[in-house]
Amino acid sequence: MKIALVAQHATPAADQADDNRVLELGRSLAGNGHQVTVYAGRHNAALPERAELEPGVTVVSIGPMDSAGSRDDAELLAQVPAFSRPLHDHWSQNRPDVVHALRWTSGLASLAAARDLRVPMVQSFDSLGVAEHRHHRSCAQDAAAERMRLEPSIGRSAHAVVAGSADEETDLTRLGVPRRSIKIIPCGVDTDEFTPEGPASKGSDRFRLVTVAGGLDETDALSTLLRAMTKVPNAELVIAGGPKHEALRDDLAYRRLAKLAHSLDLGGRVFFAGEVGRSDLPPLLRSARLCVNVGEYEPSAMASIQSMACGTPVIASAVGGHIDAVVDGTTGILVPPGHPALLATRIRQLLSHPMLLEAFSVAAVDRARSRYSLDRIAHETLAVYGKAVDSAAVSGLTSVAA
Repeated sequence: MKIALVAQHATPAADQADDNRVLELGRSLAGNGHQVTVYAGRHNAALPERAELEPGVTVVSIGPMDSAGSRDDAELLAQVPAFSRPLHDHWSQNRPDVVHALRWTSGLASLAAARDLRVPMVQSFDSLGVAEHRHHRSCAQDAAAERMRLEPSIGRSAHAVVAGSADEETDLTRLGVPRRSIKIIPCGVDTDEFTPEGPASKGSDRFRLVTVAGGLDETDALSTLLRAMTKVPNAELVIAGGPKHEALRDDLAYRRLAKLAHSLDLGGRVFFAGEVGRSDLPPLLRSARLCVNVGEYEPSAMASIQSMACGTPVIASAVGGHIDAVVDGTTGILVPPGHPALLATRIRQLLSHPMLLEAFSVAAVDRARSRYSLDRIAHETLAVYGKAVDSAAVSGLTSVAA
């Protein structure tokens, strides 16, 4: 099967979390004998227009995009026409068997490019505008309005839609996307890279907790965690996320959190690691007794799944992807967001029962490997592609008959 992965936002050769997910999916699909072409935005003028990253996976960079390499929704939306026209040209000359659009602007571009080519299309949103609006996630107001207006139409126009969690599936059905066209497929984890075996980062004599934040601007969640730390005196906390370590002092969110940590008398027990590279993340996760991720919005639960794969149990907020990923009382603990006293109690309970932590660790690894391995995710995705191809064929026959 010739598969087109459309990721306007990504540069799959870069060391970025979303970019790695695109590359991992492409690699897994190619490993099952399929020919994969990733169509990405040319966010770096030095990128070649075409490159084979590995056997079976080719990246086509479409651009030039904006000179600053911006990937925010407003800029990506503005570039959709310039992105979709080359897509149409590529597919006219070498028609894929199926198109899988990743995120909403990629879906918009793919629908425009494939309009007269009768190419089956699968859509993944990763995160929906209505969910981000509900959780007060910041983005450009005009782009947010357009996104919430267009995502329902994109979802209804696709032959199949992949939801990352049951929570996202519910939102999609509320937007009018037929439930029969939705398949829940979570994000996958490289269980050869994220594994209990391997080196661990050096720690102190205290119990180490690690949280992986998408950014230090997740103020409510990190403030809750810092306040909980005041009631766990025998523990230290490493916060991974934000700008690179050397740039932390220039970051306003870091300065606010550091000030809060100082006011709570947490000096010497809270460490800001800044951005943690892909290769450094597994050793950091292995060094922790617990990974604590208590954001109020979590569409994928990627960091928690990676932690589980490393054998580190998770305490997570009972929202979004966490509800699917963390088996409460088996691989970790789910807590309501915004309750520092309760969070501290759960942390203390687990740290005081090493045998329970060990049982959670074993169960976490098993769940990560059995449910979230890249091979399983690839097979489930290929099954969706097959149904999309069949659906498109039926639609084509219906159209001809009409």
